[in-house]
Amino acid sequence: MRVLGLDVGEKRIGAAISDPLQRIAFGLKVYKRKSIQEDMGELRAIVETYEVEKIIVGLPKDLKGRLGERAKDVLRYKQVIEEELGLPVILWDERFTTNEAHRVFDLFGVNAKRRKRYLDATSAQIILQGFLDAQAH
Repeated sequence: MRVLGLDVGEKRIGAAISDPLQRIAFGLKVYKRKSIQEDMGELRAIVETYEVEKIIVGLPKDLKGRLGERAKDVLRYKQVIEEELGLPVILWDERFTTNEAHRVFDLFGVNAKRRKRYLDATSAQIILQGFLDAQAH
């Protein structure tokens, strides 16, 4: 069984998937948010294809750990996922994941056009890998 990681933004959702042993996260895809029904259809297809047993969703917090408006949107989205897909959803602190993704892109010389295309999936991968690493200890 695998774990799905999500970086839920206002316009796009980045997705990452674990290996079957739940040790390594791989960026999977980025899709534009549409209606909640279409989003759940997209997630349901991923869950069925990869035999996902739980979902990790990045929770945006400010530097002091407070929840803002984006976090409230993510909390609502979490609830819908649990109700629609019947899987446990775990919230994971996503502070600095975008900065970390940009550092990875810098390291590999990824240009601006490709960064925009892969940023959300890479952020989801970083969120998921953080969760997997914490579970291994």
